[in-house]
Order: sequence, then C-alpha cells, then structure tokens
Amino acid sequence: MSIRMRLTLWYSGVLLLTLMILGVGLYSSLHYVYFGDVRRGVQAQAEDIYSRIKPDIYVSRKGLYINLQLDESDLRNNNILLQFNDLESKNVTRNPPLIKTDIQFQVSNAAIQAAQERKGYFEQARYRGVDILIYNHPVLLDGGPIAILQVGHVVANDLQLFRTLKYTLISLGIVTVALAATIGWFLSRKALKPIDNVIAAFDQIQIGEDLSKRIAYDGPQDEIGRLTDTINGMLGRLQVAYTELEEAYRAQRRFVSDASHELRTPLTTIRGNVDLLEKMWGQLEQDTTSGSNSNGNMDLSLEAMRDISDEAARMSRLVNSLLSLARADAGYVLEKHILELQPLVEEVSRKANLFPKKAQWRAGDLSALEGIRIMGNPDYLQQLLFIFIENAFKYTPEGVVWVDALESEDGSQIGLRISDTGIGMDKDEVPHIFERFYRADVSRGRTQGTGLGLSIAKWIIDEHEGSIEVTTRKGEGTSFIIWLPVVSREQD
Repeated sequence: MSIRMRLTLWYSGVLLLTLMILGVGLYSSLHYVYFGDVRRGVQAQAEDIYSRIKPDIYVSRKGLYINLQLDESDLRNNNILLQFNDLESKNVTRNPPLIKTDIQFQVSNAAIQAAQERKGYFEQARYRGVDILIYNHPVLLDGGPIAILQVGHVVANDLQLFRTLKYTLISLGIVTVALAATIGWFLSRKALKPIDNVIAAFDQIQIGEDLSKRIAYDGPQDEIGRLTDTINGMLGRLQVAYTELEEAYRAQRRFVSDASHELRTPLTTIRGNVDLLEKMWGQLEQDTTSGSNSNGNMDLSLEAMRDISDEAARMSRLVNSLLSLARADAGYVLEKHILELQPLVEEVSRKANLFPKKAQWRAGDLSALEGIRIMGNPDYLQQLLFIFIENAFKYTPEGVVWVDALESEDGSQIGLRISDTGIGMDKDEVPHIFERFYRADVSRGRTQGTGLGLSIAKWIIDEHEGSIEVTTRKGEGTSFIIWLPVVSREQD
C-alpha cells in the first residue's frame, strides 16, 4: 500500500472517529435536554392535576367506596392524555372514568411498585402505532396509595424529529468523510509529489548513470524540502566520490601501464646482454680451443656486465619506490620523534655535494634552522630532501642548485627551499608533477627517472603534516619550498 493511500486512510479514519464522537455527543446531549424538558413538563402537569383531585369517601351496602372528583373544564384544551387506574384491593371509582382519550393505558408492575413506594414513574409505550410518554403519579389517601394518575404526552413527532436528526448526522458524516478523503487524496498527492520526483530522479540516475542530475524542488523548506536538499547533497557527494573513483581507476591503469613500461626497459637490456654474454662465452671457448686472441670478447663481456649491473640497480630503485608508494596506499604511518632539523639538513647538503651532477651545488643560508625542532622521521626526511635535490640536478644541465632555509611570518613553520636554474616547467604542469609516473619533459627519455620520486616526496610531506610550495618558470628554473611545523626552539 502506498504512502498516499495510507495517509488518506489514516486521515479519513481519524476524521470519521471525530465525527462519530461529535455526532453521538451532539445527539445524546440534544436528546437528553429535549426529553428532559418534556418529562419535566409532563410531571408538572401531573402535579397540577393531582392537586385538583377531591376524593369523596362514602359507605354503601357493599362496603367503603372512594370517589375521585376532578374538574376537567380547564383541561379540555391541554395537549395531554389523562387516566385513573385503581390499585388492587381498593374500591375506587373515577369521575369521569376516562378523560381526554379513549386509549386504555396499561399499568406496569414497575409503576405499581413505584406507587407503593410513593414515587412517580416514567415509562414509554406504544398504543395504536403512537408513541406516548406516560408519567404515573400515585394518588395517596391517609398516606397510602389508592390509585395511579397517568398523564400521557404524545412523543411520536419528537421521536421522528430525532430520527431525522440521526439520519441527517449520519448522512452528513458520510458525505464529509468522502469529501475529506477526496481532498486528502489530492493534497497528499500534491505533498508527496517531490518524493515522486526523487524516485524519478533516482530512476534516471540508475538507468543513465548520470550523477549530475538533481531533484528540482521550489516549495517551502519543510520536511520534504529538507529531504530534497539532503538527497541533492548526497548526490553531489556521490558524484564527487564517483569522479574520484574514476580518476583513481584511470590512475591505477596508468600506474600499471607505466610501471610495466619502466620495468620492461631494464629487463630487455638485461636479457639482451645475457644473450650477448652467452654468445661471447661460446666464442671464448672456441678461441681458447683454437688458441686465438680473446681480448676483444673480454672487453665486450665486461661492458655487458656493467649494463646488467646498472639496469639491475635501476630496477631495484624502481621496486623500492613502488614499495614506498604501496606503503602509503596501505596507510603506513611513519614513526616520528622530536629532532633537530639543522644537523640533518647540513648532513644532506654534505652528501649532495658528492652526487653525480653537471650543475654546481651550493649550501645557502641555513641560519633560520638554528635551534629548530620538529616531529619527524630522520630517514624519510633525508630521502625527501634527496628526492628534490636529485630532481633539481636532473633538470639542470648547467647552472646552480642550492638549498636554504626560511621561516614563516608567525614562526609556526620552517621552510626548506631547494632551487635550481634549470629548464623549469610550464605553470599548467605544476598540478600534475606529484602524480605517479608523470614526467614534465614530453619525451620521457630526455632525462632518466621513474616519475615516482615526487609522489613519494608528497607522501612524506603529508605524513609530517607539512605542505609544499612550487615556483617555476620555463627556461629559468624551479624552486620547491617544503614547509614543516615547528615543535619547539632551543632558546625556548
């Protein structure tokens, strides 16, 4: 059952129950008040008539008789039915015997019991198809009841009026509930239309896989409005997550492709040199057997061995880089402790002077590092600096590469700047240089490398809660500033 149907049924049911309570209450109240007035009027008439009765007691041969005298002259125009009834074992005569009606009322046992208790009693009876309300008033003589005065009032029209009222209330209730159900169905349809829009939007997304679609809603910010905004926000987050997932999937495929390419090149070189060594060693055995000179083959063998060693070292560096990135992807957390930054940078600067390079190496002003302590891992921090220094040497065929230090304005961070006067980069390349296997040089073979160094550097910086700032210009050089948070200073 739909929500719309349930809402309509609940609304109609509550309305029906409310109307029933109101209708029964109204009908009962009116019935009680109206017939209460009728009963009081009939009782008042009975009391008035009773006050006019004049009992006449006389003795005859057959015993003691009581004659009830009543002047009915002023009762002929009253809309009442009047009758006397003797009680058993009493000799009572009536004068007149029957007043204003030819209907003979029956005296019930309940009325006789009430008379014996000297109380009046109301009862309703039906005579000749007419509903009559009868008040039985006991006639007392010397403190005891001798007869019953019955005063009747025709209530057929009154009962018909209340039957009409009852049917009118029932009919109005049915019409009202039916009309309310129709209006409620329409209003619930209008109120739940945004939910239909939500379902339609999700259906379109499911069919077309278009997460850019949003639910159109221009109504008030009620529950439906807030639900629509929440769903639109969720769709926005899903779109971002789906886009990031697609980007990650493409990056993964590119990563596998580039890793395969990088590993295939040294493997091809190694296999080629191994084949060459096999041929050389076979020729060497033949020359040894025939006594020929084999110095030329020995030189080629040594050159092949050096190539194998170089390519094996290259593969080892690539595998180590891939291992570092795999740790980063697996959420590996570096072990860090408080350390002084200046000795570490000076040691890196000393070792950088021993790197194979074409550009000059200079250690700039490192005085900003005096007394600076940070929370870090010394091994990975050295690897971080070596990555940027080696990268600067790689793209600086001539000129200068240097390192210096600077402090942020508020003193909360310390910056390590590695600069060069190399080939530089275009500004549109800067957002991509930390991607895996990305190479700013188009040819890829123009400079050696795997394209993984800066990705590893970015992971190390993130693990140290730092940041990286890049400044570059094509043909003029590049500057990297590594910002690290300061924990304390020695003078503090």
